[in-house]
Amino acid sequence: MDKLKKAAEYILDSLISSGGDMAQVSVSEGRVEEFNVDAGEFSLIRSVFNSGASMKVIKDMKKGTAAVNQLDKEAVDNAVAECITAAETGVKDEALSIAEKEENEDFVSGALSPDKEKFFDSLLKFIDDVKEQFPEIMLEQVIASYSYGKHVVANTNGVLFTEEDGSYSVSIMYSAHNDTAVTSFNCVVVDYLDPSQDILEAADVRLMLERAVEELKAEPFTGKFTGTAVFSPACLSEFVSTITDSFTGDMSLIEGTSPWKDSLGKKVAHDDFNVSVIPLSDDIVCGERITSDGYKAENFDVIKDGVLESFCLSEYAARKTGLPRAKSSSGCIRVKSGKKSLDEIIKNIENGILVCRFSGGEPAGNGDFSGVAKNSFLIKDGKIAQPLSETMISGNLALMVKCVEGISEESVNYGTCIMPYAAFGGITVSGAN
Repeated sequence: MDKLKKAAEYILDSLISSGGDMAQVSVSEGRVEEFNVDAGEFSLIRSVFNSGASMKVIKDMKKGTAAVNQLDKEAVDNAVAECITAAETGVKDEALSIAEKEENEDFVSGALSPDKEKFFDSLLKFIDDVKEQFPEIMLEQVIASYSYGKHVVANTNGVLFTEEDGSYSVSIMYSAHNDTAVTSFNCVVVDYLDPSQDILEAADVRLMLERAVEELKAEPFTGKFTGTAVFSPACLSEFVSTITDSFTGDMSLIEGTSPWKDSLGKKVAHDDFNVSVIPLSDDIVCGERITSDGYKAENFDVIKDGVLESFCLSEYAARKTGLPRAKSSSGCIRVKSGKKSLDEIIKNIENGILVCRFSGGEPAGNGDFSGVAKNSFLIKDGKIAQPLSETMISGNLALMVKCVEGISEESVNYGTCIMPYAAFGGITVSGAN
């Protein structure tokens, strides 16, 4: 870590001696041990070592940034010169600043050294288990990796944070095949700390593969109805991230386009809809200890009992808008589980759809969205009916979160986020006429 601290100090000194008024730097080094599987067979085993730095300087209230992927003196000096030039040619902005000094800390978390033998054995077991238990499943690509990193964040206000962490991750892209049908692909990513983790039993991997086999019987949907969409945990994660980005993030608040721009402290969602950012939770793998702006990360509520408790603003956006800065810049989101089982929720749905993957563009400024529900199932008269081939769904995100019809007691932990199933009314489902 001393090497990284010295590099950070050198970069800060160089930026200031080159004319900068204030500066901030992030310096890191690490390694990745990676195993790749393509079409069910091992295709790559490699170790990758990395190091680099990103820097920001403010000169005459104009910002310059630069990044470098090596830490030798020549590369660093070139990046410093680039950073200064960018500031000199930038646009003056009175909202520019760097993080204020807090109590400096050193953070350590996760698995700091890999057990490659156990990790490899767990991957072999997963491949064999899938071949034996799910012969219809094609593992299109599996990327299993161990990542370790050291990280230093420092600035000219005296901020000096260090972080060291390590974790395992598996990304599984798959589809189902038989003699007459092929399903759409799907993907699941799980982070964890135990190299012996049974991958098939991690998160909802087994259930997702079971559903993929069922999807081989998919039928096209005809007609149109407005009813209930039940989002799977993985799909809900994507929707919640879209909501927080579109309604509480930097650009929508700076530009004033967010439907929630005047709603801080006000009701924006159903009482049962609770969204928190939890990078420090024991249930999150490594999480975040230092924000991208150079502050110590904290857990916080975005929506609590339907009330908008916080925007998700960077330091710059907070200064630009006069609104509070978010306490974390991570995507470690938890939607609080409810009191009903998924089966109980589905029993109360007359017409609906279980959405396991969504493919669509960015929502409109008012929250309108539309796209294709993939890997999904029709819900009819309180039961999950046939799997559906690609079916359109549409709705409005701001209205959707007010029309919660159920949050499941079951939750799935992917290591970086924790999500239940969630049922939302007012969703339009349409197919071929």
